[in-house]
Amino acid sequence: MTTSRVAAPAARRTRGTPLSDRAFLAFLLLPGIVLLCTIVLYPLIRSLISGFFDENLLYPGMTFVGLDNIVQVLTTEFGPLLVQTLIFTVGATVAPFVLGLALALVLNQSFPGQRFLRGAFLIPWLIPGVVVSFLWMWIFDANYGVLNGMLMSLGAIDSPIAWLFQTDTARVALIVAKTWNTFPWIMVMLLAALQTVPAELHEAAAMDGAGTVRRFFTVTWPHIRGVAGLVVLLEFIWNFQHFDTIFVLTGGGPAGTTNTFATEVYDTAFRGYDLGHAGALGIVWMALLTVLVVVYVWLSERGEKGASR
Repeated sequence: MTTSRVAAPAARRTRGTPLSDRAFLAFLLLPGIVLLCTIVLYPLIRSLISGFFDENLLYPGMTFVGLDNIVQVLTTEFGPLLVQTLIFTVGATVAPFVLGLALALVLNQSFPGQRFLRGAFLIPWLIPGVVVSFLWMWIFDANYGVLNGMLMSLGAIDSPIAWLFQTDTARVALIVAKTWNTFPWIMVMLLAALQTVPAELHEAAAMDGAGTVRRFFTVTWPHIRGVAGLVVLLEFIWNFQHFDTIFVLTGGGPAGTTNTFATEVYDTAFRGYDLGHAGALGIVWMALLTVLVVVYVWLSERGEKGASR
């Protein structure tokens, strides 16, 4: 009787079949994979397929046209779009890098309020990009913008300037807004790299008579250039596909002079209703991004191999 009473609960405990490690892993990954396929992969593949068809949102049906859409893109707007995209991308990469590096060098020193400033400079990075765009649209507004009001009060200008409606100033405005939003993360990455530079090397260089600038190029830069290179390339990739700041501030204007691949694809698909042409633009744009990503991965692996040695 005692044996049967003990065995019965044991049998009940082993009645369920436990999941294997692989099955449990698949169970955990399945929701994410489904979400990725639904939200990212399917729209991406569907839009790229549209590049090989004559497809319009206003009319049903699709007509296969092969490479005609891509050839049209390459022979018409590709050159101007590439130049305009590179102007924004380079400007919005170099400016925050220079600012982030300068602040990282300053905040790497010990002085009162250092910790507070490290946290305060992160605020622009924490604000969503669309909110940042609306903030700077208010600053640059021709009628009631803060920038015009400040410059007029200082006597620097006599009348308000339409910053977002002139080609040169619109490009600068976009770069300024993007720089303000992204310099903090560059600062944080470079500051973390600066923390790894041995203080003994700076002391030895100072004893040899090296000044601040010489110590930076002979001691500091060789230690942080790997991180700096990856940061610049990653920021370049992000800016090459940036959308919200350009869309909110200028919408690609004036007269399309601030249009990039991101805004042109949107305008062509959802304002011009030409899905085929938008898909061809997306194919060309994705090919350029793929090259940048390959370079980034290659540099990352090269940096890891160099660090392991």
